[in-house]
Amino acid sequence: MMRPKAKGIGLLSGGLDSILAVKVLQEQPLELVGITFTTPFFGPESGLLAGRIAGIPTRVEDMGEVFLTMLRKPPHGYGRYMNPCIDCHGLMLQEAAKILIAEGADFLFTGEVVGQRPMSQRRAAMKIVERMSGVAGRVLRPLSAKLLEPTIVEKEGLVEREKLLDLHGRGRKRQMELARFYGLHHVPQPSGGCMLTKEGFARKLKELFALMPHADLRHVERLKWGRHFRLAESCLLALGRSKGENERLSVLADPEDVVLSVPSHPGPTGLLFGTAIRRAHVQEAAMIVAAYSDVAFGERVSVRWLQRGEEAWTRVKNVGRTPWMHRLL
Repeated sequence: MMRPKAKGIGLLSGGLDSILAVKVLQEQPLELVGITFTTPFFGPESGLLAGRIAGIPTRVEDMGEVFLTMLRKPPHGYGRYMNPCIDCHGLMLQEAAKILIAEGADFLFTGEVVGQRPMSQRRAAMKIVERMSGVAGRVLRPLSAKLLEPTIVEKEGLVEREKLLDLHGRGRKRQMELARFYGLHHVPQPSGGCMLTKEGFARKLKELFALMPHADLRHVERLKWGRHFRLAESCLLALGRSKGENERLSVLADPEDVVLSVPSHPGPTGLLFGTAIRRAHVQEAAMIVAAYSDVAFGERVSVRWLQRGEEAWTRVKNVGRTPWMHRLL
């Protein structure tokens, strides 16, 4: 009786390394499937592309809510900006481990290379995230496996250790050689699509958490659209920079938020939100909306604002943008 194929679930980030991890394992009689995660800070597109290039079925898992909870206070801290790389990797493995258990798979695998990333791919960090997964001993790193302790599936003979690799360090020479060996003509660049590694977005997110410690996914999504201003100590104003951003901000508004515009002139939609919106905040937001609209300097104009489904108007004078520039996030 033939032994059934061992099943491995791969975490595909979209970079070349995750594709190579699949190709190395395809040298053996294994059943391989991929998963890629989505949050407000990175999407699944590159992971899905990696799955297509590698030739394995790949699906998307949304971990936005659990990720946001972790992000407020990551146990292992942030990187240069607000990227909690160790806890992010650990969380992905935790979520993947749930799938492993539910589907009766044998192991998880990743494209991690020992020493390639200074924060999350140190040996110590790799051990930490494996412990966080809850399935220690079943996390295989095919590209660096020979430099690491054998996993359970290697010890049981489900995966042949001799067919795995010993890559290490930040160099990419061996990866490029492998790409040519496997006939990979489309070689993705090293992954860098996480918004938490971007200084400007990280600054906005810190402001949001300071203002609203329990901000939800919709609040975070607003930071991805338009300019953002801090009003006093309780409100943020998002200002659309295009028709598309104006429409997106309108869709993201909650009943308690204030949506502002100048119907008589082309210009932005403003979305005012926070913990305690007062009339003075609405008036200040209206002046900013007017300043960024096609309203002549010194001209008085009517600004419409909507809240809880009710419409109201306020008159403001366009006094220019200078008074608020220091509050632009």
